[in-house]
Amino acid sequence: MPDAGSEDFLHHRELLFSIVYNMLGTVADTEDVVQETWLSWASVQDKEIANPRAYLVRIAVNHALSQMRRARRSRESYIGPWLPEPVLTEPDTPDTAIRTESVSLAMLVVLETLTPLQRAVFVLREAFAYDHAEIAAILGRSPAAVRQLAHRAKERVEARRPRYDLDRSTQRIVTERFLDAAIGGDLDALMDVLAPEVVMWSDGGGKRRAALRVIEGREKVARLVAAVSAQLPTFNARPVQINGGPGVVLFIGGTLYAAAVFDPAPDGERVRGIYGLINPDKLGRLAESVHPPAGRLPP
Repeated sequence: MPDAGSEDFLHHRELLFSIVYNMLGTVADTEDVVQETWLSWASVQDKEIANPRAYLVRIAVNHALSQMRRARRSRESYIGPWLPEPVLTEPDTPDTAIRTESVSLAMLVVLETLTPLQRAVFVLREAFAYDHAEIAAILGRSPAAVRQLAHRAKERVEARRPRYDLDRSTQRIVTERFLDAAIGGDLDALMDVLAPEVVMWSDGGGKRRAALRVIEGREKVARLVAAVSAQLPTFNARPVQINGGPGVVLFIGGTLYAAAVFDPAPDGERVRGIYGLINPDKLGRLAESVHPPAGRLPP
């Protein structure tokens, strides 16, 4: 049977995974940080820890900050746009850690514009409802400094992504409209379902062919989507929920080829963001959890 220290860690592991993933945006790095947190925790189990949860979160967040700084330096040489690693958030996802509080992929992209400290404060405050004093204790900063970090982070995020709420049904309908137009290569239908300000990110990481920059504007995005759809061989498409939002996975020859996440506009009528992940290094987790649908959809 696990000892008391191990039970404390296992009890809070899901929370640790969620916080760290939302700070880093990659599953592999998150798992490394959670493992580092366990090793740090194991080394102090002989000491009296009054609040194991607070202690574990502090260890995990500070390990994540160190990893975030290393990762940002390595991304300077990344080929093309960098996107977070997607996680499946459907109710029957086998790994419960993946089904916890998850920030949308579009929001994770915005969080990449924050400094590491701003991102840590924003995630703890906005996604996990920690108050300023609790965050100050986690980061070893004063409450006043944390309030300032929180204010600046929120300002930057809301300037790029104002808050709005759409129900799942509305998200699903606009996503299905886009998929019907994209699979059929219908340029007029694509122009109708895309918002004028739409942006499209394609992350191939230099390992699969993808646009090397973010594509902006309805006409450019529509033409690119139609061209890609025409070039793909016969594929299977399956709608899924990724990072809490509408998405789709594409299989070619039974192998997961790509995942895409859609960001509906505030009016719920059009798509304003498309995030395509083609880099096979970022599809491993999804490949373990999703399988091709029975039906086949022609390009």
